[in-house]
Amino acid sequence: MSITLVALGVGTVTVPATAQAAHTPKPALARIRCVPAKAAGCSATKVNVAIGKQVQLSGSRLSNGMRVAFRWSKGALAAKLQRTKTGWVVRVPPGTRAGAVSLTVSDHAGRRSNAKRLTVTAPPPIKAPAPTTQQGTLPAVFAGSGMWIWQLAKSDGGLLPTIVAKAHQYGISTVYIKSADGTDSDDWTQFNPGLVQALHANGLHVCGWQYVYGTNPAREAAAAAVAAQDGADCFVIDAEKQYEGRYAAAQTYMADLRAAVGPEFPIGLTSFPYVDFHPQLPYSVFLGPGGAQANLPQVYWKDIGDSVDAASAHAYAHNRIYGVPIAALGQTYGGVSAGDVQRFRAIWAGYGMPSLSWWDWQETPAALWPAISTSVAPVVNPDPGWPSLAKGNKSDEVVWLQEHLASDYPAVKVTGVFDAATQSAVQQLQSAKGLPVSGETDPATWQAALALPLTPADWTS
Repeated sequence: MSITLVALGVGTVTVPATAQAAHTPKPALARIRCVPAKAAGCSATKVNVAIGKQVQLSGSRLSNGMRVAFRWSKGALAAKLQRTKTGWVVRVPPGTRAGAVSLTVSDHAGRRSNAKRLTVTAPPPIKAPAPTTQQGTLPAVFAGSGMWIWQLAKSDGGLLPTIVAKAHQYGISTVYIKSADGTDSDDWTQFNPGLVQALHANGLHVCGWQYVYGTNPAREAAAAAVAAQDGADCFVIDAEKQYEGRYAAAQTYMADLRAAVGPEFPIGLTSFPYVDFHPQLPYSVFLGPGGAQANLPQVYWKDIGDSVDAASAHAYAHNRIYGVPIAALGQTYGGVSAGDVQRFRAIWAGYGMPSLSWWDWQETPAALWPAISTSVAPVVNPDPGWPSLAKGNKSDEVVWLQEHLASDYPAVKVTGVFDAATQSAVQQLQSAKGLPVSGETDPATWQAALALPLTPADWTS
């Protein structure tokens, strides 16, 4: 299981300044304004903007694609600067903490401008029907606390009595053990009926997991099904970079796996936590009808380079649209602190999603195990917002939106491109629901769209 450092992560390593850049002044901000300038709560001296909305920047040495950072006391998120008819604009990224925020622009050499301050507001509470795609509550096997095992022999030497004792000591109820890699389950005999029976006999749930590639989805599904045949309580698909753009393969894989294990067998998906940074990954297939009943995004905050708060909020804001219960996968390797682990638990408990699992057994230092189980009080943060989609966007989030709009607006074709037909459908939906007609998705528009019947695309043709 891997993590890709995100291109816009505020904590990532920057490119050293070139000799030319060293003699060029860094970007400078003169002013930021609301879009439109006379929006409610805004004035020449006050910028008050909701998550997902745009702000206009003016200054010197600004260019397309520059990174705009929104910083607050416990984190930061970033978005790209764009040149439009309005001027230089940027959207407040979902996941930004509501309240006082500092905005800076960085050039391609990583040099940061002066800061401007604004006030970010969270979306208002929404009273709307639950999305029709919501697949009920989190299956019991994914509830509680879980720990992942990659190589059993390197996890306390593969000694089951030690593993069982440690799981009970630190409140682990489910162990996720690798059972296949791509089309191969033969080399992963560490997962077998004897292992499953022994862990069951000691009161533990056991789930298999598989890293998938998409080059032979039918054989991958067959390899995945072996875990269920061995007595697994659930199965998790680990789909990452190799599956980007492979929609037909994902549909074949899910159909074949469901045919092998049945419609009720608990399946989870684990993948990149920042859906918007991986626009070609078919989340909409893996988390769609007949897909996973649990979503386990890999919120490895330290590897990403974001704070616990920022990484959690960003992941939640973008994963929530799929309507599948979330049980986040956290980081206990790579030198993370016990304080960060406990903060992670507290934040997700505050989201109402306290069921978590951790990567991974063999890399978790002894001093960090208590942080998984010691009592924490939920931290209730402001709502992190919803994805803001507009004409020109291309992503799986657009696919998901289009699959809902297509039921009531036949002109919408599921292409993953937010085109004129999609914009028109969004405007019609907003008008029908008495919402501001912007042609862009905001929290209320997402709720209205997700309440429509789902019409999944046929990616097999």
